[in-house]
Amino acid sequence: MTEHNAYPGGDTASVWYGTFEVPTFPSLAGDARTDVCVVGAGIAGLTTAYTLAKAGKKVIVIDDGPIGGGESGRTTAHLTNAMDDRIYVLEHVHGGEGARLIVESHGAAVDRIEQIVRDEGIDCDFRRVDGYLFLGGAETEDVLDEELAAAQRAGLAGVQKLPRIPGVPWSSGPCLRFPNQGQFHILEYLSGVASAIVRAGGRIYCDTHVESVEGGSPCTVKTDTGHTITADAVCVCTNGSITDMFRTHMKQAPYRTYVIAAVIPRGSVMLALYWDTSDPYHYIRVQPLENPAGSADDTPYDALIVGGEDHKTAHADDGQERWRRLERWTRERWPEAREIVYRWSGQVLEPNDYIAFIGRNPDGAEHVYMASGDSGQGMTHGTIAGMLLSDLILGRPNPWASLYDPNRVSLRAKPIEEFTKENADVAVRYVKDRLTGSEVPSEDAIRRGEGSIMRDGTQKIAVYRDDAGELHRCSALCTHLKCVVAWNSTEKTWDCPCHGSRFDPYGQVINGPAVEPLAPIDASARADTSGPRARRTSRPRAHRQP
Repeated sequence: MTEHNAYPGGDTASVWYGTFEVPTFPSLAGDARTDVCVVGAGIAGLTTAYTLAKAGKKVIVIDDGPIGGGESGRTTAHLTNAMDDRIYVLEHVHGGEGARLIVESHGAAVDRIEQIVRDEGIDCDFRRVDGYLFLGGAETEDVLDEELAAAQRAGLAGVQKLPRIPGVPWSSGPCLRFPNQGQFHILEYLSGVASAIVRAGGRIYCDTHVESVEGGSPCTVKTDTGHTITADAVCVCTNGSITDMFRTHMKQAPYRTYVIAAVIPRGSVMLALYWDTSDPYHYIRVQPLENPAGSADDTPYDALIVGGEDHKTAHADDGQERWRRLERWTRERWPEAREIVYRWSGQVLEPNDYIAFIGRNPDGAEHVYMASGDSGQGMTHGTIAGMLLSDLILGRPNPWASLYDPNRVSLRAKPIEEFTKENADVAVRYVKDRLTGSEVPSEDAIRRGEGSIMRDGTQKIAVYRDDAGELHRCSALCTHLKCVVAWNSTEKTWDCPCHGSRFDPYGQVINGPAVEPLAPIDASARADTSGPRARRTSRPRAHRQP
């Protein structure tokens, strides 16, 4: 490590996008009528709204936080059709034609992002780069050969096998080069798309929490402030669906992933996307950094962004150690890496057949559509959602509709023993977590800024001690399907180990499928629930890109 603290700025508890301020929008102040209501202002929701607004539809977008304040704002922003679950695996699950369509749709999503950037003049650091898949863990060269053959069968004729990654300072061994991939600054992109929606006549409301969505003619969307939006159609783009409460959640599992960003001298690492074949795998890219305003140091820097170390949500609470392992892994390969200036974690929803659920709500709710299951490729899956959902609403044919249909049944999904284990784990958590006792001997043992699960008779309580020393008590039962939540000391949240709902320290929802807060236990907790709603603008949600 050289010149510690060489970069004149940075916050190791922040996201590297944190210096960029997204445009602000008001909360919904009354009832409204529109053609389409889009719930969620991440990449899926804003791409859907943008496409529909450009087609002449009246559109309203609502979100319970700021633009990109959920999973999209925590991505590492790889744009790729090099699938993180391997194309040969997708070929096995979805057949040769299915794999071709998957690759085609993700490539089309990158093209669509590039087109929107060009059409709307969005300055978001979009650029085309190569991607490199190299060996990690116990994998052998046979994996690369199998993936190369599958990629070429899926239509990626330009993929090449190379003896090593060009320009890296360590011996990568053989790799696959995927040309013409992409990267961008997600918040700058979403801000540009939001502005384009408004220019096209759309309306955007932030800090507006949805309480319920009902299908029909028209559909109705009700907020927790008592306002109602009526619409001909509703698109629910909330990552973890808040309208399909069972079916898709039974076919996917939530995982937590970790990211660090290290300062490197500008140009010392080639601009490219990098992924290895480890399980969980590492994902790497370079992002230009801007020196803080007024800085005396005019040396240009980049950020080397490295992610990985995944685990099932709420099944571990060792984020600091996972960041340390990422740092060790990075420094062994890139000695150019200086201090770690940003670090964060995020949540990934992994479907049992590796691709997202995009289409009509599977419970049959009339004119209600959804997008969920990012599978680690949320930027392209979210853009596919914007293309596919708008086609469904506009009555246009789309060759990917059946492929991503939330009602699909994949007979050759994840190995049955793996999928059975994940669902059995949910059942175990329902029972085991209710039988266990308190995590600490008494509430006195809970430190300031920390939380713990306590038992009071037959009741499990989520207890948080704020920085002033005051205790806040909520029911520990997730309001989705009543799993017992767990404290995430890294993000300061209550996380559900079953389906990925997340709550702030005071019990307010920050991530679906739950839509209701954790139930307060006593009068002091109820008195405090008005405050945390204002905290939604700093929600710690995220999601991984490969």
